[in-house]
Amino acid sequence: MPEQPQWSERTLDMPPQDPWADQPTAPGTVPTPPPPADPAPFSRGRAQVNPQPHHTQRYAEHEPTGIGWPGAEAPGAPHGMTWRWSELRRGSEWTTAAVLFAFVCWGIWALSGGGPLGTPLIVFAVTLAVAVGVFCLARVVGYVVLERQFGRRRRTARGSHLVTALFLAGVGVADLQQTQWVMDAYHWVAGQIS
Repeated sequence: MPEQPQWSERTLDMPPQDPWADQPTAPGTVPTPPPPADPAPFSRGRAQVNPQPHHTQRYAEHEPTGIGWPGAEAPGAPHGMTWRWSELRRGSEWTTAAVLFAFVCWGIWALSGGGPLGTPLIVFAVTLAVAVGVFCLARVVGYVVLERQFGRRRRTARGSHLVTALFLAGVGVADLQQTQWVMDAYHWVAGQIS
């Protein structure tokens, strides 16, 4: 088996591959003058470098917390109690439907009494004021329990609206229970079913 040549024997002697270098000439020949040069795309000299604007701060300051966006508060940090209108409106359909139900039930109770409507109007106004208080109390309890204790951020007021709706539905049912003819009709239907 023939012997393999060494790596140094396998390389070729190549002239330098510099494109701007002078062309190699054979020994004993006169070099030919280069052809007239077109305006070269490159020229010798010093390149102009535009100065970089000086930045005092290259990166945003960020305290690594492991999660979240730079600049955001760390998880578990207490937030102030928010009462943004867009946040309070989410879930308001529950309260709106319950106010409508309570108003209809109150109207049935007030008109069935047969007396002047002054006292029933005061009762309904006080009921609405208590419903506002229930809503505010539910917001405060949600803030203390969810945001302060569990560190969870609330984006809506659906829970508070649901609690208020349950209160108003209970008031409407109580108004219907105080109306004699409604209770008679209820007992008659219940007797027919059983």
